[in-house]
Amino acid sequence: MLPMPSLRTQRIAAFLVILTQGGIAVTGAIVRVTASGLGCPTWPQCFPGSFTPVPHPEVPGIHQAVEFGNRMLTFLVVLTAAAAVIAVTRARRRREVLFYAWLMPASTVLQAVIGGITVLTGLLWWTVAIHLLVSMAMVWLAVLLFAKIGEPDDGTPTAVVPRQLRQLTALSGLALSAVLVTGTMVTGAGPHAGDKSPERPVPRLEVEITTLVHMHSTLLIGYLSLVVALGFALLAVGAPRPVRIRLVAVVVLVIAQGALGAVQFFTGVPEALVALHVAGAGACTAATAALWASMRERRTIPAPDPVAA
Repeated sequence: MLPMPSLRTQRIAAFLVILTQGGIAVTGAIVRVTASGLGCPTWPQCFPGSFTPVPHPEVPGIHQAVEFGNRMLTFLVVLTAAAAVIAVTRARRRREVLFYAWLMPASTVLQAVIGGITVLTGLLWWTVAIHLLVSMAMVWLAVLLFAKIGEPDDGTPTAVVPRQLRQLTALSGLALSAVLVTGTMVTGAGPHAGDKSPERPVPRLEVEITTLVHMHSTLLIGYLSLVVALGFALLAVGAPRPVRIRLVAVVVLVIAQGALGAVQFFTGVPEALVALHVAGAGACTAATAALWASMRERRTIPAPDPVAA
């Protein structure tokens, strides 16, 4: 009989889920900037009658390889999600952990459907936006799964900072959501449509991109301001060191992401920086989720000593 998965094994599985959920968003960006979005023009098959790429005069082989490779990465996402489910189920973890674990394969199926819709509708900008936003939501949930696995099942939820500061963290999470949404709008109006075929031009968001960039950057500054204000408040109340470390990580990542976005804008949005920017979005999302999770923990309350009583 196989041994019960250790806590370390469970956390490794959850960490791999975080990496694959964020990683497939990055490979999706690579598909877009290389104009490979319709390298496999049908779904779920790559070409009519074939699940794998086939020589085609109108679809370059490199575009087929990039898009098909991104589809194949979905299987890695499924495998890590399944590994997490199996690990926590066999370890007989509490219902809360099982719930978050099962969200991973369920949401991966949802992403596959959204990806199919994106291809079948010719890469409409808003379908691409939804695809990325769901990926970021999955990164957030995967981080919560990782955090909850590390907590004792027989523990009691305990706040480690005042409730108002946790609410401020939730507000910063909403601000991050607004930043991500406007970022997808910038992409929808930008030069990387995902396909460059003149016979089937990809519909774009018909809004001046400079206006969208200003809106996106303004919201990013607001997000950073909230996080900095939260940092001063955490120092004032003497928040635990793990919370402060996560706060610093969020601040550093947001500043780096803003600097990268500025470089992108003033250098004509080079392809490599787009992929890095998507990776940065995933990192900011994961760091904010980790900060949120660190503000309330499940702690085992020791039983009273009968002798002392």
